[in-house]
Amino acid sequence: MNYLPAIELLTPRGCEPIASVIWLHGLGADGNDFAGVVPELRLPATLPIRFVFPHAPSIPVTINNGFVMPAWYDILEMDVQRRVDEAQLIRSAAAVHALIEREVERGVDSQRIVLAGFSQGGAVILHAALTCRLPLAGAMSLSSYFPTAKSISPDPVNAHLPVLICHGTHDPVVNESLGLHADEALRAMGHPTRYHDYRMEHSVCLEEIRDISAWLQMVLR
Repeated sequence: MNYLPAIELLTPRGCEPIASVIWLHGLGADGNDFAGVVPELRLPATLPIRFVFPHAPSIPVTINNGFVMPAWYDILEMDVQRRVDEAQLIRSAAAVHALIEREVERGVDSQRIVLAGFSQGGAVILHAALTCRLPLAGAMSLSSYFPTAKSISPDPVNAHLPVLICHGTHDPVVNESLGLHADEALRAMGHPTRYHDYRMEHSVCLEEIRDISAWLQMVLR
């Protein structure tokens, strides 16, 4: 099996993980983008977690004049609807499924695996989490959106998966309305969601990191 290349961090170091977080970066970034957040989460030593930060492949991106950059899928239009290449998004979700299966093979119960993603990565993890054939602990969508909300065929095993949604109120890249629409769509599908907004743009703030830490400890307890 060819897995996505990734950075892996274990906290606390040297402990056998009892949970995993697979965290996808946004457009044009790589797995290093959120690795530095792990120490800031200040997770308890009683909750050893393996963090997996995959690198997206480099592909041409239409909205950037076809420039080749790390991306989970092509974005065809930057209008409020965010028209994307769904086939590429679904392939990226399948690559995430492979990482989930690898974590299970390494001894982590699937119900102690969280999927997380920022921006474009968040769109992929929402699709991956809801279509996963294994029960998961939860999903985090950060400054993101849900482009496959109307076309997705969810797996019943994750029908009530908890989802954390975080978004900046001044986001000029992914308007907050898209985060709110994702929250609405997920609630309509029966998912218990927690929505947090922050006075920030397309980024991450300390208050958000604290909320992420508290939510991780809740779903992985």
